[in-house]
Parts: sequence; C-alpha cells; structure tokens
Amino acid sequence: MTDTSQELRRDRRPSRGSRRKRGVLLFLRDLLIIFVIAIMVSFVVKTFLIRSFFIPSESMRETLQVHDRIIVNQLVPDVVPVERGDVVVFQDPGGWLAPSTPIEQNPIVASVDWLLSLVGLSAPDSNDHLIKRVIGLPGDHVECCNALGQMSVNGVPLDESPYVTLPVGDSRVSRDDFEATVPAGSLWVMGDNRYNSKDSRYNGETPGKGFVPIDNVVGRAFVVSWPLSHWAWLDNYPGVFAGVPDSTPSTAPSGEGR
Repeated sequence: MTDTSQELRRDRRPSRGSRRKRGVLLFLRDLLIIFVIAIMVSFVVKTFLIRSFFIPSESMRETLQVHDRIIVNQLVPDVVPVERGDVVVFQDPGGWLAPSTPIEQNPIVASVDWLLSLVGLSAPDSNDHLIKRVIGLPGDHVECCNALGQMSVNGVPLDESPYVTLPVGDSRVSRDDFEATVPAGSLWVMGDNRYNSKDSRYNGETPGKGFVPIDNVVGRAFVVSWPLSHWAWLDNYPGVFAGVPDSTPSTAPSGEGR
C-alpha cells in the first residue's frame, strides 16, 4: 500500500474530538427518548391506574392530616367495587364545596405544576374534590345514634373506634342523629373527624340530598405518600363492617333522611 493511500484512509477516519461529540449527541438522544417514554408511561398510569391528591381540610383527622399527599387507586370503582370502610376521593356532587378562587401562579411555576400533574405528582384540582370514608352502600340503611352513641348499618351497631376521632369525653359518633336509606348508585360517606366534617349528614339540602353518586368517585385512597413521616397504608377496617348484612339497593331517587 502506498503512502498516499494510507494518508487518505487516515483523513477519512473521524477524529477523536468528532467521535466524542457524536457520543454525546447519541447519549442526549437516548436520554430524550427515555424521558419521553417515561412521561408517556406516567401519563397512562395517572390516567387509568393511580394519581396523587393532597388533603385540604381537617375532616379526616387523625387518619389524614392537612396537606398530606395520598395515592389513589383509580381502578375503584370501575374495575374494583367500592366497599364499606373505603376512603374515597370524589368530585363534588354539587353544593358540598364553596366556590373556590383560582390560585394565581407565575408562568414558570404553572408550567412545572402542569407537567407534574401529567404524571400524577401534582394535583391542582384537589380543591375541587372531597375525601371521606364510605359507610353506606346502595340499599343500606344507616342510622345514628343508639344508646351507646354508635351508628348502625342495616341494624348492626358499628364499633368505629379504630378510625373515628371524637372530642374528649364524648362517645357519640355523631353530634346529630340521622337516619337514611342509600339510593341505588349512591354512597353514604362520612369524615373520620366526626365533629368537624361536612359530609352526607350535612348536605341534605344539596341536589344529591347528601348522597354521593358512585360515578363521582375518582378512586380509593390506599397510601399516604408525603410527608414521609406520615407514610402509612390506609385501611378500610373490614372487621368494623364484618357483621353487616348485604341489602338490596333501593330504587328511591334520594333516600330518606333527616
């Protein structure tokens, strides 16, 4: 091989600098592909499987604290049925929440919040949702309070001590008596902080008469994810409702109550 041929081959080989530049570009390309795929997967998970919400009120203390962040299983109720004792997030059935004032954010914060909401790490619509514990399913007869201050479902008194928060020295699980039959396609929900929760008991004047349509349920909260010091699984305490018999859902449009 002549010296001229060897020189031409050397000239055609990429320099060390160009190889390094090409390697960096390939790395950035792969990183971008991984990022886009991660966003797409997170979006699918957030849309169909789980998403995050934060707690804006004290109605679920001590189970949940104000500003706790929770993870919600969105397979409930479309795939997995709602059960008594489930802690559920639901859209306002109408009249439960006062009109909220839009939060003003600078463009950068708003953009970051929007991006995080796509992957379920932010919940800008948390103030438009509520979180309570399911007490009555369609057809259930819920009533309070008996001589011991307990609530009954289908005639069976409940020991709600594992999750209910009451004022010191008070044994009644509700300040006010009530009685209602849950209509078909609806739920009777109550906050664990019973003396500081505007739940089914106190929304009888709203269009839904205090009942929550199952179609409004976004999902079941199953874990407190933030802050880490509050991390915990959220139980639905099946033992509390173990003796409650099933009932035939009522066809009444709004149930009876007081």
